[in-house]
Amino acid sequence: MKSYAFIFARGNSKGLPGKNIKLLLGKPLIQYSIEVAFKTSGIDKVFVSTDDEYIAKVSRSLGAIIIDRPLDLAKNDSPEWQAWKHAVNWVKERFGSFEQFVSLPTTSPLRSVKDVESAMLKRSSIGADTCIAITPSSRNPYFNIVKSSNKKNFIELVNKPPNVISRRQDAPEVFDITTVVYVVNVEFIMKNNSLFDGNVTSIKVPKHRAIDIDDIHDFNFVESILNNTSDKED
Repeated sequence: MKSYAFIFARGNSKGLPGKNIKLLLGKPLIQYSIEVAFKTSGIDKVFVSTDDEYIAKVSRSLGAIIIDRPLDLAKNDSPEWQAWKHAVNWVKERFGSFEQFVSLPTTSPLRSVKDVESAMLKRSSIGADTCIAITPSSRNPYFNIVKSSNKKNFIELVNKPPNVISRRQDAPEVFDITTVVYVVNVEFIMKNNSLFDGNVTSIKVPKHRAIDIDDIHDFNFVESILNNTSDKED
């Protein structure tokens, strides 16, 4: 099965300007995704889809193939799924058909090669359309997540359980979707508009590898984790 890795990196990040090339322990953030892609068994080529010349320059120097992302697919409100379709078409026109699409967002620099390989194997082995990475959620809609109720000035649980739940451990187990890895059947991408239009399976990853960098606080947290890891290795 031919599998290609894709990294989507816009130049105008809103939450953390310049995020994709911001230096994390001396390396541009995007480099972490590119390096994992090249180390992952079964990935034949690595592509970076971007609208930014400097991101393209950095990525090309690391061995990635650059996809010029149209400006209308690089806005803050542009659906990433459409950028996925554009990337698939771009690659098919130049390199021919392939079966498995592996997205490695820049915002999860703590992912491991094993995470990516496990997701690829899980999707293909059971014939799912998609495999995503999930991690145990700290909050639970059956226990401690609330919404406004129909009654003015009052709130209620997002999901009301049939019986009273007095401990979080007794609530149905729920998970957060991470940005660690998305492995998708290529034809499914072209025929649909959402991951959950099809059969989705998952792998579980620990919380410390599932941190998603959205703002400077997340960035600093990840930097602290990597610094501590480096200290232990030394």
